[in-house]
Order: sequence, then structure tokens, then C-alpha cells
Amino acid sequence: MQTPATRPFAVVTGASSGIGLELAKQFAEGGYDVLLVAEDEAVHDAPAQLAGTVSAEVLRTDLRTAEGVEQLWQVATAGGRAVDAVALHAGVGVSGTFVDTDLDDELQMIRLNVDSVVRLAKHAARHMVQRGEGKLLFTSSLAARVPAPHQAVYGASKAFVQSFAQALRQEVEGSGVVVTAFLPGPTDTEFFDRAGAQDTKMGQTSLKDDPAKVAKQAYAALQKGRDHVVTGSLATKVQGAVANLLPNALTAKGQGKLAEPGSGD
Repeated sequence: MQTPATRPFAVVTGASSGIGLELAKQFAEGGYDVLLVAEDEAVHDAPAQLAGTVSAEVLRTDLRTAEGVEQLWQVATAGGRAVDAVALHAGVGVSGTFVDTDLDDELQMIRLNVDSVVRLAKHAARHMVQRGEGKLLFTSSLAARVPAPHQAVYGASKAFVQSFAQALRQEVEGSGVVVTAFLPGPTDTEFFDRAGAQDTKMGQTSLKDDPAKVAKQAYAALQKGRDHVVTGSLATKVQGAVANLLPNALTAKGQGKLAEPGSGD
């Protein structure tokens, strides 16, 4: 029987809602104590939604800043605590035609989707390699597989995460550290509202995946030590497989029609 002294410890970023909160639930159900991290007030309500008797801490901080990432790592490792798993999930989207979107919004997105991921992974990977064990779970996206018109910078940021995760996995092979990336498709979360994509075909589709299902599949892939997994429904998995076969010019056209502003009208 696990006790507070023997339970593994996981950090989950972007854990206030959606897939991030569901990932935290998966770690808690798996017997992990958890540190839930997000920049919004709702993160304080997250521990009450976790099952079991594990310990759940909360940190509200802005991971777009170097100071926010450093604060996270200091809290995570306070008192010499070992970090057994990190789910690098925090991210945001910006939707719209590139010539019309706000540059600062996109730079802020890069800071969260790319810069914070590299900063946190640097801490976590060094810590885990030194210990000889650990698990890193990166949230990529199906948008990493194909060009993403009308989400051009977002798609590129997720392509970065996908490439980075798979390269890091190869580098730490044999060290005892597992690196897994998961690629969700359109999921029933607040993502489309926050990205300004409510009026797109993609944002208005009723076929979005269940975030709980996505998180369960991602957590299972991590525990099995898989390289990556396309998460969600069978339709999403087929979409991921097809993306590997079709020319980028063709997939970009299809993606562009789904994400074009006003296309949902």
C-alpha cells in the first residue's frame, strides 16, 4: 500500500480545465500526488475534482515568463522532493488569417507553447536523467502533422513540440526516462473560445472528442512507454493516419477550410 512518503509525484501544467484537468485526474487515479499549475483562478477549484486520497497542490503562475517556470520548478522540488512525472500541457491557440492576427498575441503564444516547454523540460529532463527515472508527457496536436492555415503559428508551435519530444526521447534512451507525445484533434474544451475560433467549421463541429477520453489514452501511452499516440475517437485516429499519407498541399487546403474564419456560419 502506497503512503504519502512512497507515492510518486507528478506536475501537470494547464491543469485548471479541459485536457489538463483530465490528465491530473489520471495521475491521481494512478496513485500520484500532483501539483496542478495554471495561470487562471480556476486552478484553485481543481483539487476538489480529483478522486482518491492523494495530495493535490496548486500553483497559479504565468508560464509565459521565465520567472513563472522557475517558480514552478522551485515549488515542485521544494525540500529535495523528487519529480516522477511532468505533463507539459499548458498551451493556447490563436486563430485567424496571419496578416490579420495580432503579433503580440502570437508571440505570447510562442512563449507559452514553445519557450515554457523548453524551459520546463530542461529542468525536468536533467532532474530525471540524474535520478535514472522519470516520465515526460508532451501535448502536441494533429495540427503538428499538417500545415495549419488560419492557425499558422499555433500549428508551427505544435510541430515544434512534436519534433522536440521525439528528439529528446532518442537522446535519453537508456537513461530510465520515458518521453511520450500525444496528438489530440478537436476536443470539447475551451480552446476554440480562447483562440477566437468559435465561428469556424472546426470550432462548431459537434464531433469534438471527449477530453477525459483523450487524457486517458495519453496517460496510458505514457505508462506503456510509447513514443507518441493520436488520441480521441476512431475518426480522429484515422485523420492522423491519413495526414501521413496525403501531400501537404492537399491537407493544408482541407485544414484551411475547416479553420477559416466565418466558415462555421
